[in-house]
Amino acid sequence: MAKYFDVHPENPQRRTITTVADSIRSGALVAYRRTPATRWAASWATATASPAFRSIRNLDDRHHFTLVCQTFAQLGEFVHIDNDVFRAIKAATPGSYTFILPATKEVPRQLLHPKKKTVGVRIPDHVVTQALLAELGEPLLSSTLLLPGEDAPMTQGWEIKERLDHVVDSVLDSGDCGTEPTTVIDFSGGDIEIVRRGAGDTTRFE
Repeated sequence: MAKYFDVHPENPQRRTITTVADSIRSGALVAYRRTPATRWAASWATATASPAFRSIRNLDDRHHFTLVCQTFAQLGEFVHIDNDVFRAIKAATPGSYTFILPATKEVPRQLLHPKKKTVGVRIPDHVVTQALLAELGEPLLSSTLLLPGEDAPMTQGWEIKERLDHVVDSVLDSGDCGTEPTTVIDFSGGDIEIVRRGAGDTTRFE
């Protein structure tokens, strides 16, 4: 049975954040509500996390997982960034963007695109997510909480708890988060490719 945590969206309770972070370190799968859209999260270093995500969402091995990082310095440990890309990403973070980039050797093989050897990375501007990342001291492996056959992720904490009680270990609810996903920008092919238009403004990348 999943534990349910209700936290303040601007001043999240430290004890709750610590409890959830400890559970993630121990291998827990957490559903968390943040802007934009609801997501799953787990420890990026947990070998069982990516198969669980694939199974729940019915994903193939070409799906790009996302490492949610607290800072730009942390992000730089996991992806290769040249000077031009550095400036473009720096100007857009933190924010509602996911960037696809060539991964460093720090990223486990099971999280990489099998042919491109790339991974998604992002730096959120959501207070609760930032608090969780600060407590963890490492990135979160994350994916939009979009179930097979559905057009949008669930947005209500009680619904997530009710429907996924047997799937997730915890639900971290910080209020309304909307349904629009992040904007996804692919820098891995040399040219900038807008893979998905979402909450982040794409003007600067066009």
